[in-house]
Amino acid sequence: MIRNKWLWAALFVIPAVELFGFIYVADIIGAAKTLLIMMATSVIGLLMMRFEGKKVLQDSKIQMQEGKVPGRTMLDGLCIFFGGLLLILPGFVTDIIGFSLVFPLTRPLYRVFLLRWIEKKMKNGTITYYRR
Repeated sequence: MIRNKWLWAALFVIPAVELFGFIYVADIIGAAKTLLIMMATSVIGLLMMRFEGKKVLQDSKIQMQEGKVPGRTMLDGLCIFFGGLLLILPGFVTDIIGFSLVFPLTRPLYRVFLLRWIEKKMKNGTITYYRR
């Protein structure tokens, strides 16, 4: 029930914030330039996501061939995936968050929170894992 409230809140708050940001930037530099900037950031972000995604896949293959579990690499892949989703959405706030998820220097900040969240879910039994 609580998750549904957060989902509904996000469905209304995120577009409102993005619309406010678009109107604010368009008022300063003009609507045409604002649209161009939004399209350019999406294209650059998607290209960056493709490059980083391929790099993460290669790293995980190498780690698996060495017999290691690619845990950190899998979390990086998750960050890149969600960053790419945010970059597809039009808007400045989602683009900033998406770029920070895709960019390798800022990704470890999200990884810490993601690890804490997974650990919490494993402790309370929401996520189960099986060992071989």
